[in-house]
Amino acid sequence: MHPMLITAVKAARKGAAVINRATFDLDRVQVTQKGHNDFVTEVDKAAEQAIIDVLHYAYPDHAILAEESGASANLHDENENVWIIDPLDGTTNFIHGFPTYCVSIALQQRGVITQAVVYDPNRNDLFTATRGGGAHLNEKRIRVTKRDKLADGLIGTGFPYTDLNGLDEYLKMFKIMTQKSAGLRRPGAAALDLAYVAAGRLDGFFEKNLKPWDIAAGSLLITEAGGIVADFSGESDADYLYKGHVIAGTPKVFAQMVPLLAPFA
Repeated sequence: MHPMLITAVKAARKGAAVINRATFDLDRVQVTQKGHNDFVTEVDKAAEQAIIDVLHYAYPDHAILAEESGASANLHDENENVWIIDPLDGTTNFIHGFPTYCVSIALQQRGVITQAVVYDPNRNDLFTATRGGGAHLNEKRIRVTKRDKLADGLIGTGFPYTDLNGLDEYLKMFKIMTQKSAGLRRPGAAALDLAYVAAGRLDGFFEKNLKPWDIAAGSLLITEAGGIVADFSGESDADYLYKGHVIAGTPKVFAQMVPLLAPFA
């Protein structure tokens, strides 16, 4: 395992330890509403700080882009190394005791994601990837499925819970994809959905208005597992992480999803 990935795994486990302790008494967790159906807890913040502490101890000069604390002061100083962190993807699930959430950490070097960790503390599932080194689940190599027909595929997605103006558009996409696939699933944690595509638990995924920390780690997992990740136009340029509109899947399922979803780009 790459030294930087080892550090990222250590950081993810530190963050998960904070989350796990909180699950013993969820009623006492302080919750703040950032927007409509968009919540943050003291656990998100504490887990994020635990992650950053580990990363900064090992790499004090690296920049940080994190969901709760935002960008570190050195992010725009032409820093070649940026850690992109979601300390608790699936906060709403966590608040309700619904066991689908994860820690997501990625390292971006010169604009390219090179290391990725998605850790599910409920199942003790550790998804990892190093650019050029393949994707793994609990240290075993994973690949996207060989499924080649969207009609046979199980597809993950997410609802536009912070943008109700986009709900009508989403319902149109939902109808199309429901008709064209074997089924849709919306577990509520995009980073984990992407990891599931890499591991073959889902055949594809689509969602709009995501943030870089939702996408970064999962995108590398998928590409290293033989899949494709891009924006709704099918382009996987360096900016797609920041555009926030994502389609992912096995090569053939992805190719069938793009023309259906491209009108909604």
